Amino acid sequence: MSRGPVRLGPRSVAALVLVSLVGAMAVAWPLFADGGSAVTDHAADAPWFFAALLPLLIAVVVATIADCGMDAKAVAMLGVLAAVGAALRPLGAGTAGLEPMFFLMVLSGRVLGPGFGFVLGAVTMFASALLTGGVGPWMPVQMLAMGWFTMGAGLLPGPERLRGRGELLMLSAYGFVAAFAYGTVTNLYGWVTLGGLGTGISFQPGEPAQENLVRFLAYVLATSLGWDLGRAALTVVLTMTVGGTLLKALRRATRRANFETQVTFEGPERPLRGEAPHRT
Repeated sequence: MSRGPVRLGPRSVAALVLVSLVGAMAVAWPLFADGGSAVTDHAADAPWFFAALLPLLIAVVVATIADCGMDAKAVAMLGVLAAVGAALRPLGAGTAGLEPMFFLMVLSGRVLGPGFGFVLGAVTMFASALLTGGVGPWMPVQMLAMGWFTMGAGLLPGPERLRGRGELLMLSAYGFVAAFAYGTVTNLYGWVTLGGLGTGISFQPGEPAQENLVRFLAYVLATSLGWDLGRAALTVVLTMTVGGTLLKALRRATRRANFETQVTFEGPERPLRGEAPHRT
């Protein structure tokens, strides 16, 4: 993971792997826990567990900034893109899942790399939660899922060679699939912790994993498929229509920012031995 302005060092990779493993286990553990185990008796504690995940996500951001060479220009671009993404989210978040921020995350991750992408996705979701009043125990898993979503765009092949319509088609396909993946992760968290559903679609602690997965599929089809489809479709439409222009703008801004260029200061030029000092 070395392309893009943010280079993931060993500590950052370790922090990212740790928070990803903890997050994945926190989402999926109820599917595999035995019905008689103590863990299934504390499903209501899951929100607090995710609240504990928030400091780990912040640690990834701090480790990336401290360990991976994010200079002032990279931090400034991170702040601008996160602010734009946070402002875009409320525009359609209440209408059939039409969330324009997702296409911006795809294009930003593509241009700026996986390390920058993960940090950008997590920070953007945090900022949008503060902006919309959506702070709650679900926020860390949304930050984690958005970090994965944006980082994945930075891991797509051919960043130096693939351009034009082919690149937009690839980004559109990724955005379409990844939008459903984002919805699946956040839906699974909500499904496990949400009570009062019908027996055919509710989580049943201790039941075999395959049976709970069938119930989860029924839950997604009944409650959120249209929402996820709207998000995915809008991501494709925006990527194909304005994606080319935005990609050029992001790449131009990255070149002008000249990330990771080290500024050095040299003393006055000394004359060679045997030469007289230059005087003006």
